[in-house]
Amino acid sequence: MDSAFEDEAEHTVSIQEYLKDVEEQELEADLVLGGDEGKECTYNNGYMKRQAIFSCLTCTPDGNAGVCTACSLSCHDGHEIVELWTKRNFRCDCGNSKFGEFFCKLSPNKDIENVENSYNQNFKGSYCTCSRPYPDPDVEEQVEMIQCCVCEDWFHEEHIGLDSSDEIPRDEEGEPLYEDFICKGCSAVCSFIRLYNQTILASGSQKDAPVETAKDKKVLSDMPLAGRSGKLENDISQSSDTISEPVCGGDSLLLGENSGKNTDLDQCITDANAPVTCVIGVNLVVASPVLECKPMFLLKNWRDALCKCEKCSEFYEQKHIRFLLDKEDSIMEYEKIAKQKREEKLQQQEGAELTMLDKLGHVEKIEILSGIADMKDELRSFLGSFDPSKTITSADVHQMFENLAKKRRRVE
Repeated sequence: MDSAFEDEAEHTVSIQEYLKDVEEQELEADLVLGGDEGKECTYNNGYMKRQAIFSCLTCTPDGNAGVCTACSLSCHDGHEIVELWTKRNFRCDCGNSKFGEFFCKLSPNKDIENVENSYNQNFKGSYCTCSRPYPDPDVEEQVEMIQCCVCEDWFHEEHIGLDSSDEIPRDEEGEPLYEDFICKGCSAVCSFIRLYNQTILASGSQKDAPVETAKDKKVLSDMPLAGRSGKLENDISQSSDTISEPVCGGDSLLLGENSGKNTDLDQCITDANAPVTCVIGVNLVVASPVLECKPMFLLKNWRDALCKCEKCSEFYEQKHIRFLLDKEDSIMEYEKIAKQKREEKLQQQEGAELTMLDKLGHVEKIEILSGIADMKDELRSFLGSFDPSKTITSADVHQMFENLAKKRRRVE
């Protein structure tokens, strides 16, 4: 028995620590789920900008389908589920043609297939360039992974293509000095971001660099662009529909100069009567620059600095990366909205409790307040008489409530 109490003592925590841990877990769940309580299938909401998605390997072992939070709980309880955190522009697949004879319990009338959904190796439970699962059963200590904000895959730090982990922008305490990360495979399509120089790029060699960036993009016109003295390379040799390993090479094109193929690189027209100077001064549709095939770390509010002129917007559309202009696409904004929903939910719960108490009669109110007072007295008496050198066990707690119940019965 003594050994049993010793084992139990090793795992004991204070009430404050327990409540704090519960609150942190609830907050973490709300941030991941975006405040979704998992009561209704999100299918009728269409292709949502961002939502928590799960893959059921029991029903779709090929990893070619994803389900919402509600369906993961109601339709796939007990199945082998892969938690994918969040995915953009996704619609719940549960019960469609990919699930065979299986129908969604919450929303059975669905299209045969969600043609706009995209799937990567994460849906099979694989991540990074090493295609390992997470958590990895062959590794004793799990390491944190970094998510690419374009392809949404997760990467181990040692596999992102840097010479050293010191190149990852962090402060002296190891906290990240960047908001988003773009992997090496996506850097070819997004290498035009390097034209903005250090305005939105975080550097591992400059740990003292400020995280904040100017929200007004006009500041870019006063700063020299990295490409003004550099060169652009021709379009990457890959399909614009997919983002894969980049192929860097080809003829060069001086930034800001005429290439012979286009005579208005310095201006992009957003309106027939209102020519607007492009922030970077390059027609990306014609030039399609591939500056450097390396992963990128982006500072806070970097999306605000991206040029939104007609030509640049056309380029984003062609490369299927227009979501980069949408602040609500970012994880930061997603978590911000989730926190707001959580606060509203807590306020509603508190309001409901007060409303319930107000609706009670005088006698019922007295009984509730009396019960709370009795519990406080019993808890105070219990803690006051207990030896502080000993551990409080579950049996002790049960005995306290047993004593409280006996007192209540005598009063009645």
